[in-house]
Amino acid sequence: MKTLARLENFGLAKFALGAAMSAAIVLTGTAFTSTAYAAEYKWDLANAYGATSIHAEGDMVFANELEKLSQGKIKVTVHPGGALGYKSADHFDAVSDGAVEIADTPAGFMGGVDAIALLSSVPFLVKTVDDAKILMEVAFNEYEKFFEENGQKLLYTSPWPASGIWSKQPVKELANLKELKIRTYDPGGTNTFKAIGAAPIQLAWGDVVPQLATGGITSVLTSAEGGVSQKFVEHTPYFTEINYALPLNFVHMNKDTFDNLPAELQDAVIAAAKIASDRNWSEVVSRTERNYEQVEKDGGTLILTGTDKLLDGLAEAGNLALNDWLKKTGDRGQRIIDAYRARKSQ
Repeated sequence: MKTLARLENFGLAKFALGAAMSAAIVLTGTAFTSTAYAAEYKWDLANAYGATSIHAEGDMVFANELEKLSQGKIKVTVHPGGALGYKSADHFDAVSDGAVEIADTPAGFMGGVDAIALLSSVPFLVKTVDDAKILMEVAFNEYEKFFEENGQKLLYTSPWPASGIWSKQPVKELANLKELKIRTYDPGGTNTFKAIGAAPIQLAWGDVVPQLATGGITSVLTSAEGGVSQKFVEHTPYFTEINYALPLNFVHMNKDTFDNLPAELQDAVIAAAKIASDRNWSEVVSRTERNYEQVEKDGGTLILTGTDKLLDGLAEAGNLALNDWLKKTGDRGQRIIDAYRARKSQ
Protein backbone atom coordinates (compact mmCIF):
# COMPACT_ATOMS: atom_id res chain seq x y z
CA MET A 1 0.00 0.00 0.00
CA LYS A 2 1.28 3.37 -0.97
CA THR A 3 -0.26 5.95 1.34
CA LEU A 4 0.61 9.49 0.42
CA ALA A 5 2.33 11.51 3.12
CA ARG A 6 0.08 14.26 4.40
CA LEU A 7 1.26 17.78 5.00
CA GLU A 8 0.78 18.53 8.69
CA ASN A 9 0.57 22.24 8.25
CA PHE A 10 -2.72 23.10 6.60
CA GLY A 11 -1.55 26.56 5.65
CA LEU A 12 1.42 25.14 3.80
CA ALA A 13 -0.80 22.62 2.02
CA LYS A 14 -3.20 25.35 0.98
CA PHE A 15 -0.37 27.52 -0.28
CA ALA A 16 1.19 24.65 -2.26
CA LEU A 17 -2.13 23.78 -3.86
CA GLY A 18 -2.79 27.36 -4.86
CA ALA A 19 0.67 27.73 -6.32
CA ALA A 20 0.31 24.55 -8.33
CA MET A 21 -3.03 25.65 -9.75
CA SER A 22 -1.71 29.08 -10.63
CA ALA A 23 1.30 27.61 -12.36
CA ALA A 24 -0.89 25.30 -14.42
CA ILE A 25 -3.11 28.18 -15.50
CA VAL A 26 -0.11 30.21 -16.58
CA LEU A 27 1.38 27.28 -18.52
CA THR A 28 -1.79 26.16 -20.27
CA GLY A 29 -3.72 29.38 -20.51
CA THR A 30 -6.85 27.57 -19.37
CA ALA A 31 -8.45 27.26 -15.98
CA PHE A 32 -9.21 23.87 -14.47
CA THR A 33 -10.80 22.46 -11.36
CA SER A 34 -9.10 20.18 -8.85
CA THR A 35 -10.04 18.39 -5.67
CA ALA A 36 -8.61 19.99 -2.57
CA TYR A 37 -6.90 16.82 -1.32
CA ALA A 38 -4.91 14.11 -3.05
CA ALA A 39 -5.91 10.46 -2.74
CA GLU A 40 -4.95 8.81 0.53
CA TYR A 41 -4.39 5.44 -1.15
CA LYS A 42 -2.74 5.01 -4.55
CA TRP A 43 -2.71 1.52 -6.01
CA ASP A 44 -1.49 -0.08 -9.23
CA LEU A 45 -3.48 -2.71 -11.12
CA ALA A 46 -1.53 -5.02 -13.45
CA ASN A 47 -3.08 -6.57 -16.56
CA ALA A 48 -1.12 -8.32 -19.32
CA TYR A 49 -3.86 -7.80 -21.92
CA GLY A 50 -4.48 -4.82 -24.18
CA ALA A 51 -6.36 -1.69 -23.19
CA THR A 52 -9.35 -2.57 -25.40
CA SER A 53 -9.78 -6.09 -24.00
CA ILE A 54 -12.95 -6.79 -22.04
CA HIS A 55 -10.90 -7.19 -18.88
CA ALA A 56 -8.83 -4.03 -19.14
CA GLU A 57 -11.98 -2.05 -19.86
CA GLY A 58 -13.57 -3.65 -16.81
CA ASP A 59 -10.53 -2.66 -14.76
CA MET A 60 -11.12 0.97 -15.75
CA VAL A 61 -14.76 0.68 -14.68
CA PHE A 62 -13.58 -0.66 -11.31
CA ALA A 63 -11.00 2.13 -10.90
CA ASN A 64 -13.41 4.91 -11.84
CA GLU A 65 -16.23 3.60 -9.66
CA LEU A 66 -13.92 3.11 -6.70
CA GLU A 67 -12.62 6.65 -6.95
CA LYS A 68 -16.21 7.92 -6.87
CA LEU A 69 -17.42 5.61 -4.11
CA SER A 70 -14.41 6.40 -1.93
CA GLN A 71 -14.90 10.14 -2.55
CA GLY A 72 -11.45 10.36 -4.07
CA LYS A 73 -9.66 8.65 -1.20
CA ILE A 74 -8.60 5.66 -3.35
CA LYS A 75 -6.94 6.07 -6.73
CA VAL A 76 -6.26 2.97 -8.84
CA THR A 77 -4.01 3.26 -11.88
CA VAL A 78 -4.67 0.53 -14.43
CA HIS A 79 -1.63 -0.74 -16.37
CA PRO A 80 -2.79 -2.82 -19.38
CA GLY A 81 -0.54 -4.57 -21.85
CA GLY A 82 1.94 -5.70 -19.21
CA ALA A 83 3.09 -2.10 -18.76
CA LEU A 84 4.34 -2.77 -15.22
CA GLY A 85 6.67 -5.47 -16.53
CA TYR A 86 4.67 -8.39 -15.12
CA LYS A 87 3.38 -11.26 -17.22
CA SER A 88 0.18 -13.00 -16.14
CA ALA A 89 2.26 -15.82 -14.68
CA ASP A 90 3.96 -13.29 -12.37
CA HIS A 91 0.80 -11.73 -10.97
CA PHE A 92 -0.02 -14.16 -8.20
CA ASP A 93 3.35 -13.85 -6.47
CA ALA A 94 3.55 -10.11 -7.12
CA VAL A 95 0.22 -9.49 -5.37
CA SER A 96 0.99 -11.90 -2.55
CA ASP A 97 4.34 -10.18 -1.92
CA GLY A 98 2.81 -6.69 -2.14
CA ALA A 99 4.91 -5.73 -5.17
CA VAL A 100 1.66 -4.68 -6.84
CA GLU A 101 -1.60 -4.07 -5.01
CA ILE A 102 -4.07 -5.54 -7.55
CA ALA A 103 -3.86 -7.74 -10.63
CA ASP A 104 -6.26 -9.02 -13.27
CA THR A 105 -5.13 -12.56 -14.06
CA PRO A 106 -6.36 -15.52 -16.12
CA ALA A 107 -7.28 -18.27 -13.67
CA GLY A 108 -5.23 -20.86 -15.52
CA PHE A 109 -1.97 -19.32 -14.37
CA MET A 110 -2.82 -20.20 -10.78
CA GLY A 111 -3.45 -23.88 -11.36
CA GLY A 112 0.01 -24.79 -10.11
CA VAL A 113 -0.88 -23.33 -6.72
CA ASP A 114 -4.31 -24.94 -6.46
CA ALA A 115 -6.17 -26.91 -9.13
CA ILE A 116 -9.42 -25.27 -8.03
CA ALA A 117 -8.37 -22.29 -10.14
CA LEU A 118 -8.54 -24.42 -13.29
CA LEU A 119 -12.26 -25.13 -13.02
CA SER A 120 -13.49 -22.52 -15.51
CA SER A 121 -11.23 -23.82 -18.28
CA VAL A 122 -12.28 -27.48 -18.00
CA PRO A 123 -13.21 -28.19 -21.64
CA PHE A 124 -16.86 -28.26 -22.65
CA LEU A 125 -18.15 -28.16 -19.09
CA VAL A 126 -20.08 -25.00 -19.94
CA LYS A 127 -21.60 -24.09 -23.28
CA THR A 128 -23.12 -20.66 -22.63
CA VAL A 129 -22.48 -17.52 -20.62
CA ASP A 130 -25.37 -18.47 -18.33
CA ASP A 131 -23.72 -21.84 -17.67
CA ALA A 132 -20.41 -20.14 -16.93
CA LYS A 133 -22.05 -17.78 -14.46
CA ILE A 134 -23.76 -20.63 -12.61
CA LEU A 135 -20.45 -22.47 -12.36
CA MET A 136 -18.73 -19.35 -11.04
CA GLU A 137 -21.41 -18.76 -8.43
CA VAL A 138 -21.33 -22.30 -7.01
CA ALA A 139 -17.52 -22.22 -6.88
CA PHE A 140 -17.07 -18.67 -5.58
CA ASN A 141 -16.63 -19.60 -1.91
CA GLU A 142 -13.84 -22.03 -2.83
CA TYR A 143 -12.19 -19.37 -4.96
CA GLU A 144 -12.32 -16.94 -2.03
CA LYS A 145 -10.75 -19.49 0.32
CA PHE A 146 -7.96 -20.15 -2.15
CA PHE A 147 -6.98 -16.50 -2.32
CA GLU A 148 -7.33 -15.92 1.41
CA GLU A 149 -5.05 -18.85 2.16
CA ASN A 150 -2.42 -17.17 -0.01
CA GLY A 151 -2.59 -13.71 1.50
CA GLN A 152 -4.93 -12.24 -1.08
CA LYS A 153 -8.47 -10.97 -1.46
CA LEU A 154 -10.60 -12.02 -4.44
CA LEU A 155 -12.46 -8.95 -5.63
CA TYR A 156 -14.39 -10.34 -8.59
CA THR A 157 -14.40 -12.73 -11.52
CA SER A 158 -14.62 -11.79 -15.16
CA PRO A 159 -15.33 -14.14 -18.10
CA TRP A 160 -13.64 -14.42 -21.45
CA PRO A 161 -15.76 -15.02 -24.53
CA ALA A 162 -15.70 -18.68 -25.49
CA SER A 163 -12.33 -20.03 -26.58
CA GLY A 164 -11.81 -21.15 -30.17
CA ILE A 165 -8.88 -22.01 -32.43
CA TRP A 166 -6.91 -19.42 -34.40
CA SER A 167 -4.90 -21.17 -37.12
CA LYS A 168 -2.86 -20.67 -40.28
CA GLN A 169 -4.92 -23.31 -42.09
CA PRO A 170 -8.63 -24.17 -41.66
CA VAL A 171 -9.46 -26.47 -38.75
CA LYS A 172 -12.66 -28.41 -39.42
CA GLU A 173 -11.89 -31.97 -38.33
CA LEU A 174 -9.70 -33.85 -35.89
CA ALA A 175 -7.19 -34.70 -38.60
CA ASN A 176 -6.40 -30.97 -38.90
CA LEU A 177 -5.17 -31.00 -35.30
CA LYS A 178 -2.63 -33.80 -35.66
CA GLU A 179 0.81 -32.52 -34.61
CA LEU A 180 -0.52 -28.95 -34.70
CA LYS A 181 1.69 -26.63 -32.63
CA ILE A 182 -1.06 -24.90 -30.66
CA ARG A 183 -0.77 -22.51 -27.76
CA THR A 184 -2.81 -23.48 -24.71
CA TYR A 185 -3.31 -21.50 -21.53
CA ASP A 186 -3.55 -24.16 -18.83
CA PRO A 187 -2.84 -27.86 -18.13
CA GLY A 188 -6.40 -28.89 -19.02
CA GLY A 189 -6.07 -27.52 -22.52
CA THR A 190 -2.61 -28.99 -22.87
CA ASN A 191 -3.82 -32.46 -21.90
CA THR A 192 -6.93 -32.25 -24.08
CA PHE A 193 -5.05 -31.37 -27.25
CA LYS A 194 -2.26 -33.81 -26.50
CA ALA A 195 -4.86 -36.58 -26.20
CA ILE A 196 -5.99 -36.00 -29.80
CA GLY A 197 -2.50 -35.89 -31.25
CA ALA A 198 -1.76 -32.17 -31.34
CA ALA A 199 1.49 -30.62 -30.07
CA PRO A 200 0.27 -28.14 -27.43
CA ILE A 201 2.54 -25.59 -25.79
CA GLN A 202 1.36 -23.68 -22.71
CA LEU A 203 2.34 -20.01 -23.08
CA ALA A 204 1.73 -16.74 -21.28
CA TRP A 205 -0.13 -14.18 -23.36
CA GLY A 206 2.87 -11.92 -23.84
CA ASP A 207 4.76 -14.77 -25.53
CA VAL A 208 2.08 -15.68 -28.07
CA VAL A 209 2.72 -13.16 -30.84
CA PRO A 210 6.54 -13.59 -30.76
CA GLN A 211 6.08 -17.37 -31.01
CA LEU A 212 3.64 -16.99 -33.91
CA ALA A 213 6.07 -14.70 -35.69
CA THR A 214 8.99 -17.12 -35.34
CA GLY A 215 7.01 -20.31 -36.04
CA GLY A 216 7.29 -21.63 -32.51
CA ILE A 217 3.53 -22.15 -32.68
CA THR A 218 1.17 -22.15 -35.65
CA SER A 219 -2.18 -21.86 -33.86
CA VAL A 220 -3.66 -20.45 -30.68
CA LEU A 221 -6.39 -21.59 -28.32
CA THR A 222 -8.08 -18.39 -27.17
CA SER A 223 -11.19 -16.34 -27.77
CA ALA A 224 -11.99 -14.25 -30.82
CA GLU A 225 -11.62 -11.37 -28.36
CA GLY A 226 -7.99 -12.18 -27.65
CA GLY A 227 -7.12 -12.62 -31.31
CA VAL A 228 -8.85 -9.44 -32.43
CA SER A 229 -7.02 -7.37 -29.81
CA GLN A 230 -3.65 -8.62 -31.11
CA LYS A 231 -4.51 -8.70 -34.86
CA PHE A 232 -3.98 -12.46 -35.07
CA VAL A 233 -5.23 -12.46 -38.67
CA GLU A 234 -1.75 -11.34 -39.69
CA HIS A 235 -0.43 -14.72 -38.56
CA THR A 236 -3.46 -17.00 -38.18
CA PRO A 237 -6.28 -15.87 -40.49
CA TYR A 238 -8.77 -18.62 -39.56
CA PHE A 239 -10.89 -18.74 -36.40
CA THR A 240 -12.83 -21.93 -35.66
CA GLU A 241 -15.65 -21.66 -33.14
CA ILE A 242 -15.57 -24.63 -30.77
CA ASN A 243 -17.01 -23.11 -27.55
CA TYR A 244 -14.21 -24.88 -25.75
CA ALA A 245 -14.61 -22.99 -22.47
CA LEU A 246 -15.43 -19.57 -21.07
CA PRO A 247 -12.44 -19.24 -18.75
CA LEU A 248 -12.33 -16.68 -15.96
CA ASN A 249 -9.99 -13.92 -15.03
CA PHE A 250 -9.63 -13.19 -11.33
CA VAL A 251 -9.17 -9.64 -10.08
CA HIS A 252 -7.31 -10.08 -6.80
CA MET A 253 -5.55 -7.78 -4.37
CA ASN A 254 -3.10 -7.97 -1.51
CA LYS A 255 -5.05 -8.97 1.61
CA ASP A 256 -3.06 -6.80 4.01
CA THR A 257 -3.74 -3.80 1.79
CA PHE A 258 -7.46 -4.55 1.90
CA ASP A 259 -7.58 -5.42 5.61
CA ASN A 260 -5.81 -2.19 6.60
CA LEU A 261 -8.52 -0.06 5.02
CA PRO A 262 -11.24 1.54 7.17
CA ALA A 263 -14.49 -0.39 7.00
CA GLU A 264 -16.22 2.18 4.81
CA LEU A 265 -13.45 2.02 2.23
CA GLN A 266 -13.52 -1.79 2.26
CA ASP A 267 -17.21 -1.49 1.44
CA ALA A 268 -16.37 0.89 -1.40
CA VAL A 269 -13.89 -1.60 -2.87
CA ILE A 270 -16.45 -4.43 -2.75
CA ALA A 271 -19.16 -2.24 -4.28
CA ALA A 272 -16.89 -1.08 -7.12
CA ALA A 273 -15.85 -4.67 -7.74
CA LYS A 274 -19.48 -5.77 -8.11
CA ILE A 275 -20.18 -2.99 -10.61
CA ALA A 276 -17.16 -3.98 -12.72
CA SER A 277 -18.02 -7.67 -12.55
CA ASP A 278 -21.66 -7.11 -13.53
CA ARG A 279 -20.49 -4.99 -16.44
CA ASN A 280 -18.13 -7.67 -17.73
CA TRP A 281 -20.64 -10.51 -17.42
CA SER A 282 -23.15 -8.44 -19.36
CA GLU A 283 -20.61 -7.24 -21.90
CA VAL A 284 -19.36 -10.71 -22.84
CA VAL A 285 -22.69 -11.59 -24.49
CA SER A 286 -22.60 -8.84 -27.12
CA ARG A 287 -18.83 -8.85 -27.35
CA THR A 288 -18.67 -12.15 -29.23
CA GLU A 289 -20.85 -10.86 -32.05
CA ARG A 290 -18.78 -7.70 -32.38
CA ASN A 291 -15.55 -9.67 -32.33
CA TYR A 292 -16.77 -11.93 -35.12
CA GLU A 293 -17.60 -8.88 -37.21
CA GLN A 294 -14.13 -7.50 -36.56
CA VAL A 295 -12.43 -10.75 -37.58
CA GLU A 296 -14.00 -10.45 -41.01
CA LYS A 297 -13.24 -6.73 -41.25
CA ASP A 298 -9.61 -7.54 -40.52
CA GLY A 299 -9.56 -10.04 -43.39
CA GLY A 300 -9.96 -13.22 -41.35
CA THR A 301 -12.22 -16.20 -41.99
CA LEU A 302 -14.74 -17.56 -39.47
CA ILE A 303 -15.45 -21.28 -39.36
CA LEU A 304 -18.77 -21.63 -37.54
CA THR A 305 -20.36 -24.68 -39.16
CA GLY A 306 -19.39 -28.08 -40.53
CA THR A 307 -17.40 -28.99 -37.44
CA ASP A 308 -19.63 -31.59 -35.75
CA LYS A 309 -17.08 -34.41 -35.85
CA LEU A 310 -14.36 -32.08 -34.60
CA LEU A 311 -16.50 -31.03 -31.65
CA ASP A 312 -17.43 -34.62 -30.78
CA GLY A 313 -13.78 -35.63 -30.73
CA LEU A 314 -12.77 -32.65 -28.63
CA ALA A 315 -15.60 -33.23 -26.14
CA GLU A 316 -14.51 -36.84 -25.64
CA ALA A 317 -10.95 -35.70 -24.97
CA GLY A 318 -12.33 -33.00 -22.66
CA ASN A 319 -13.80 -35.66 -20.35
CA LEU A 320 -10.25 -36.70 -19.57
CA ALA A 321 -9.53 -33.18 -18.37
CA LEU A 322 -12.59 -33.13 -16.10
CA ASN A 323 -11.68 -36.47 -14.56
CA ASP A 324 -8.13 -35.28 -14.00
CA TRP A 325 -9.40 -32.08 -12.35
CA LEU A 326 -11.66 -34.08 -10.02
CA LYS A 327 -8.74 -36.30 -8.99
CA LYS A 328 -6.76 -33.21 -8.01
CA THR A 329 -9.56 -31.40 -6.19
CA GLY A 330 -11.22 -34.37 -4.48
CA ASP A 331 -14.46 -33.93 -2.56
CA ARG A 332 -14.56 -30.14 -2.86
CA GLY A 333 -14.31 -30.41 -6.64
CA GLN A 334 -17.05 -33.03 -6.79
CA ARG A 335 -19.29 -30.85 -4.59
CA ILE A 336 -18.91 -27.98 -7.05
CA ILE A 337 -19.72 -30.17 -10.07
CA ASP A 338 -22.73 -31.70 -8.30
CA ALA A 339 -24.03 -28.25 -7.31
CA TYR A 340 -23.49 -26.95 -10.84
CA ARG A 341 -25.41 -29.81 -12.44
CA ALA A 342 -28.19 -29.48 -9.88
CA ARG A 343 -28.56 -25.75 -10.59
CA LYS A 344 -28.62 -26.38 -14.34
CA SER A 345 -31.36 -28.98 -14.01
CA GLN A 346 -33.71 -26.63 -12.15
